[in-house]
Amino acid sequence: MRLVLDTNVLVAGARSRAGASNPLLIAGFRGGFRWCCSVPLFYEYEDVLNRAEFLLETGITRDEIGVFLTDIAGTVTPVDLHFLWRPQLRDPGDEMVLETAVNARAVAIVTHNARDFGTAPGRFGIEVLSPAEALKRIAT
Repeated sequence: MRLVLDTNVLVAGARSRAGASNPLLIAGFRGGFRWCCSVPLFYEYEDVLNRAEFLLETGITRDEIGVFLTDIAGTVTPVDLHFLWRPQLRDPGDEMVLETAVNARAVAIVTHNARDFGTAPGRFGIEVLSPAEALKRIAT
């Protein structure tokens, strides 16, 4: 199953072991699904995870984030963006997530903010799932 993880899933999974985001990340690292990522989306992962407020809040060091990002880079299925579909969403910052999913032919976008994606993913045959819903799907 091809999934695209929104940055908020990585933030939640790195912040806490409670909830579905952390086990979903572990499943991704273990090959439980095809984690699809484009270069722009990876850069967003890097930017958000290296923000001072995130590091301060979690106690994670920049070096640890570097290792985490290196592990992600070694795990993901790279996605080239051949088609840009903008504008489709209210928030231009979410467009790269949708574009990655469309170009990856992903089954779903996994996010904590499904409302931000509206109906646009459905026009491309892509579902929007919460981390808990995604975990249930990959378990079956």
